[in-house]
Amino acid sequence: MQFLAKVQVTLKPAVNDPQGLTVQSALKTLGFTSVGHVRVGKYLEVSLDAPDRAAAEAQVQEMCKKLLANPVIEQFRVEVTDPAPSRH
Repeated sequence: MQFLAKVQVTLKPAVNDPQGLTVQSALKTLGFTSVGHVRVGKYLEVSLDAPDRAAAEAQVQEMCKKLLANPVIEQFRVEVTDPAPSRH
């Protein structure tokens, strides 16, 4: 069965985010003075075959722990769904 995993990886709250500070500063320079705090992360979509949703989620959790996220400084969230139907 085909699944789509949506993965969000962000720095843990205690980890400094220099990229987020740069984006925050740039936004304020552009006139967005109401911006308070910015954290930068990454978003990934992984399509995979698995016998069921639980197996797909377990596979993606393992992918995150081994490659997609650095567990020392990053946290991640995974959402597994059926893929959108192809529009071809």
